[in-house]
Amino acid sequence: MSSGVALPTLDLVAPSVAFPQPLPAADVYAVPHTGAAQLGDAASEASTQMSEAVAHGLREAGEAAVEVLGALSGALLAGRAAMLTTRVLASAAVRAAEEQRCLERQEELSAAAAEQWQAAAYAVARANARRTALLARCARDTGAPGDGGPSRPDLPPPLDPVGRPLGEVRAELARLEEALRRAEEGRTAWEVARLTAVLDGAAEGDDTWRRLVADRREAMVRRHTASRTAEAEQDEAGPGEPPRPTADATADPEAVRALGADILAALDPAAASATVELAVGAVGRAVGRAALDPARARRHLVEARKFVQDANRTARRRRADEEWAAAQLDFLTRRAPEDTEALDEAPDAVGPLRRLLAEGVPLSPGERRTVELRVSERMAHLEALYVQAQCAHALSELAERFGGPADASRPEGQDLRLDWTPDGWGPDHWLRATLVGGTLRFATMYRGGPGERGPRERALDDARCAEAQERLAEFTAVARELGLTVDLRIEQTEGARPGLPGEHGAVVLDPVRGTFGGQPPQGKPDREQSVPRYRTVGDERR
Repeated sequence: MSSGVALPTLDLVAPSVAFPQPLPAADVYAVPHTGAAQLGDAASEASTQMSEAVAHGLREAGEAAVEVLGALSGALLAGRAAMLTTRVLASAAVRAAEEQRCLERQEELSAAAAEQWQAAAYAVARANARRTALLARCARDTGAPGDGGPSRPDLPPPLDPVGRPLGEVRAELARLEEALRRAEEGRTAWEVARLTAVLDGAAEGDDTWRRLVADRREAMVRRHTASRTAEAEQDEAGPGEPPRPTADATADPEAVRALGADILAALDPAAASATVELAVGAVGRAVGRAALDPARARRHLVEARKFVQDANRTARRRRADEEWAAAQLDFLTRRAPEDTEALDEAPDAVGPLRRLLAEGVPLSPGERRTVELRVSERMAHLEALYVQAQCAHALSELAERFGGPADASRPEGQDLRLDWTPDGWGPDHWLRATLVGGTLRFATMYRGGPGERGPRERALDDARCAEAQERLAEFTAVARELGLTVDLRIEQTEGARPGLPGEHGAVVLDPVRGTFGGQPPQGKPDREQSVPRYRTVGDERR
């Protein structure tokens, strides 16, 4: 093979990927190296450490509970969560809880490391968004019955899974979700008390009506709380529809009164006061008409039911919008680590999101499109960084398996360039991969410039091209373990291309940080201190 092209696509996010450090274009330091071509002692030692660590990480792909989430992996998972529906996030939360129960029962897990981390990260994003939205609602509300407003819930801080092992994240997530459950139940009780105060006021002096409303208050809290669980959201089970009036149910004034109370009891506790008053007025008119005109009373109850349905849809949509905004805001305000390239800020999206949460002002269609665009842009940037990091890691794994020096660089106009000289190829031939705009191109290279090649050189070129096809098949397999799908298309099967290895400068895979970039160590590194800070975990297939 002389050349080939592939479009790497991101499959499951491998858990342990960190943000890459910037690549200074002029620094040169080649790793990893396990073959015949010799590097200096320091480079050889560090290269071996990196190669061993990557291989060890791949062998431990199933041990998700001890894996530490990398910052880049965490940012990608948060972005994916921000773009998903409530139902998908709820399904992930259910899966994460079941995986934790399996561990507690010492049962075997069927999910691979990347899948377990994805479920946990989505569940974390869901819990953090609910926390932010709940606190924002409590901060906006005043005028609670008797005490001037709802008390601020005592909640743990938002959960950041980056840099923590999965088992620890699951335990913290369980505590946060339990605290959220108690806080949301308390909030619902306050909202129901506010709502039933309005219902009580609609029939001053009517003790029977007040008893009917009071009898339904506790059921309203239970019903709404049950509808907010992950299981209910996964099944898209809402709080239930208000009862439908029938001709038989409106024949008796007391039955009309009880049915009216049931319809109003189906109101979402956060329903807007104006719509609640319309529904209460319709029920009052139905009760007043029940004895003389049952048919008209039924029409008023149907009207009340429609008001309740409209109020519930609006309240649910407003709550969903707040939780959606919280997830977008969390993703768009994340910062890259200090020693890496900063992420672009998005003030035109962050401002409207903050206003929605602080003041309850809905986003305009244009503002929502802006938010979605900024989220997509940040996701595309993070995915490009991820592809670069994992391509470099795949190269380091190939060098560990088959020997030979490898380096990563970023010449002008290229996202990444990888040069690898398989054991036995040097010094005249090597493989080169260049990543530009998401397209990965491979070529078999020979040392030198364009010109006539003799029969012996051409024969060796063709032999290296044939070997390259085997090595690139290995590259696609390793990339798949690292969360990338690389569908390689071979464009030319013979004839190497001229060039110089490491031309325009080369920068190495940092043996300490486990990613590309950084400066060469001074002197021989201490072996114990050269262990990477994280291991790359692959995406195992069932």
